[in-house]
Amino acid sequence: MIKKEINNDQLIAQIIKGIEEVKGNNIEILDLREIENTVCDYFVICNGSSNTQVNAIVNSIQKTVSKALKDKPWHIEGSDNAEWVLMDYVNVVVHVFQKHIREYYDIESLWGDAKITQIETNY
Repeated sequence: MIKKEINNDQLIAQIIKGIEEVKGNNIEILDLREIENTVCDYFVICNGSSNTQVNAIVNSIQKTVSKALKDKPWHIEGSDNAEWVLMDYVNVVVHVFQKHIREYYDIESLWGDAKITQIETNY
C-alpha cells in the first residue's frame, strides 16, 4: 500500500480549521524548517480553557484532518490529563495546551529562532 504524500500547507489548514471549530485560542504556527536538527517542519500551538475544551480541540482536529485528507496522527500523547496534548503528524506537530500550562512552558520562546505566524480568529 502506498501512502500518498500530504502537503504541509493542506494539513496545517485542516488543523487550524479543526481548532477553530471548537474555538481554540491563541493559534500560532512555528516554522522550524530553517532551524538545524529539528524533529519536524512545523509546530501548530493553541490553547483551550479547560481539559474538556483541550480534548474537544484534539478530537476536532482528528475528525477534520481525517475527513479532508484521510490522514491520522502517527502518535498522540497527553490525552489522559488533557493539560498538554501533543499530536504528531510527522512533519507537523500540534501542541494543544490549557492556558496556564502553555504560559508555564512557553515553548514559543524555546524555539525563538522559528518564524512565528499568529492566526487571527473571529470569536
